[in-house]
Amino acid sequence: MTLRDLIFDVMRTLWAHKLRAFLTMFGIAWGIVSIVLMVAAGEGLRKGQEEQSRTLGKDIMIVFHGRTSLQAGGLNAGRNIHWVDPDVTAVQADSPDCEYAIPELEQSDVRVHSDFNNAAFTVTGSYPAFGDIRSLDVGEGRFYNWDDMRDGRRVAFLGSDAAKQLFPEGNALGSNVYLNDFPYIVIGVMQKKKQDSSYDGWDVNKVFLPFSAMRRDFPDKPPGTSITFDQLLVTPKSVGQHQACKHEVRVALARMHRYDPNDKEACPIWDTVQEAQAFKTMTDGMKFFLGAVGIVTLLLGGIGVMNVMLVAVRERTREIGVRKAIGAPSGTILRQFFIEALIIALLSGAIGLGIAFGFCALVNLLPMPDFFAGLIPSWSSGLTAAALLGTVAVGAALYPARRAASIDPIEALRYEAGG
Repeated sequence: MTLRDLIFDVMRTLWAHKLRAFLTMFGIAWGIVSIVLMVAAGEGLRKGQEEQSRTLGKDIMIVFHGRTSLQAGGLNAGRNIHWVDPDVTAVQADSPDCEYAIPELEQSDVRVHSDFNNAAFTVTGSYPAFGDIRSLDVGEGRFYNWDDMRDGRRVAFLGSDAAKQLFPEGNALGSNVYLNDFPYIVIGVMQKKKQDSSYDGWDVNKVFLPFSAMRRDFPDKPPGTSITFDQLLVTPKSVGQHQACKHEVRVALARMHRYDPNDKEACPIWDTVQEAQAFKTMTDGMKFFLGAVGIVTLLLGGIGVMNVMLVAVRERTREIGVRKAIGAPSGTILRQFFIEALIIALLSGAIGLGIAFGFCALVNLLPMPDFFAGLIPSWSSGLTAAALLGTVAVGAALYPARRAASIDPIEALRYEAGG
């Protein structure tokens, strides 16, 4: 019997036992679909949370000023600490593991109006790097640069919602916006973004100014002075350097203000890098849990496939006896069962992968919540599940077939299914 004849014979056999073949293929396909969907859901949640965390900024640490809780250098605890302009230079000089250390100065009661409307928005000033590390993507125009900083230009970058309210017709770029009656030229509008965390309000409702202009027109209010600012934004050079960067910042600021570097209440830090790592630990645990559920699903699917294949081969013991009686060698019989199981595994594997990936694509057409990036399927998980279940199917077919092919043809012909 040629390979072509053998394949045609296998297809006829499968068609003659449609229900049995369907049950086997369903068990394999269902196992593949289950594992792919579980892994896709876990990856979608991880990706969605990662994207949401980046709306606040790119691996940043927000350093707030506080009150000392420890005595240091003969000074009593309970002193209020306020960051001052020289702190920025000191932190940049003494923190080799930090990429950026920039100040941020804010005012929440600035009267803002245009020729079309007025509003109350938070006005914040910082260095040009602020736009990058705080993920303020430009929708129109540009963000302020170092030339604007050096010359103290009255230029403004508007949050997307602030621009819509001040300029309902959408002609914000190049127009004047008045901040406490100071005229500022709008040089850019922020791209719309979804933000799930903040330390001072949503960025879409803010007006962003160069630090020099902010310092001149809207200095810090008492008890602040003309050289104090609200918070220091720090980014490490890499995620692996963030702990060293944080320590260097604490030491530099403690030296400048003469308090204990271990006094965390004097220098509270919102560490988004640490939060991201904690979330990664949680999602890794979720992956292990989903993987364990997937393994159990595969085992249950494999047991079902094995039972169907064992019954299928046992019911065909008489057929094996007929084939041996007319001269078919054991190798040919085994080869037929191997090809039959292989075809079932390949077809059901392809069907399972197609259903899983197709379902993921359909679900991803729907609107997703902010924290969920949709179902993100993985080829590796699907192919692994297909390979495992396919191996179970082939093994479950070959083992009883080999036993049946090794017995005497007369005994095989006398075999009664169910007996």
